[in-house]
Amino acid sequence: MTKEKFIKRFFLFFALLSIFFLAGILFVLFKEGISAFGKINLGGFLFGRSWYPTHTPGEFGILPLILGSLLVTVGALVVAVPLGIGSAIYISEVAKPGVRDVIKPLLEILAGIPSVVYGFFGMVVFAPFIQRIFDIPTGLTAFTASVILGIMALPTIASIAEDAISSVPKSYKEASLSLGATEWETIARVTVPSAMSGISAAIILGMGRAIGETMTVLMVAGGAAVIPHTFFQPVRTMTATIAAEMGETMVGGIHYQSLFAIAIVLFLLTLTFNIIADHISHRYKKKMTG
Repeated sequence: MTKEKFIKRFFLFFALLSIFFLAGILFVLFKEGISAFGKINLGGFLFGRSWYPTHTPGEFGILPLILGSLLVTVGALVVAVPLGIGSAIYISEVAKPGVRDVIKPLLEILAGIPSVVYGFFGMVVFAPFIQRIFDIPTGLTAFTASVILGIMALPTIASIAEDAISSVPKSYKEASLSLGATEWETIARVTVPSAMSGISAAIILGMGRAIGETMTVLMVAGGAAVIPHTFFQPVRTMTATIAAEMGETMVGGIHYQSLFAIAIVLFLLTLTFNIIADHISHRYKKKMTG
């Protein structure tokens, strides 16, 4: 066997291994989760307004958990997207090389901080601050979770968007400048639109980071399984519910299976976001090359 063939088979083995593990995870997830729908009505599960699994009989409505997850995720994107894309534009197009060499590593360091550290900071420092500023009963709210998650998603969005902006051919910028456009007009009308496929991918990955986060929202979102009406009230997300309750359930019971069903809903939501991102990315690529 030649060296090239060995290397190809080596990487093929690990690629197939990752597919095998993914298939195994999905098999267990759907096997346990779908079993719950033999005992719970699907409509009541998805649109029920009460999550009280320990009651007799238990109530397994996850609408408050879905809305809590979406509210926190949207809030995180409101924080992370403008800051992330703005940081990417500054690092790629405006900052001097010396400044760029300092700021980019600092942004990437933020991505390496454990989520429990963010959660601890949010619970001990930021939540009391929000409680005092807005004079609310508790600072552990959807707003607090959104801000902390936005900071967590910021490095992902900024780093990937910066790579996309940096990969725009210089000829595009030079052509725009030669036609009399200013530097900022070139950035806004040429560079950013040309990199939009990468920027949209960065936003979706940041959304995935926010909607899939567990420890931080478990610590700072308040943990109330109620339908949220404002950003300044406690909420509970799907990930936090799974993390908080899985260790207390009886294996094979309806509560146990309903938590797997929540995981299926979370998986389908994330898959939908990724499909939308892929569609947007392809549309922008066709637009720029067509």
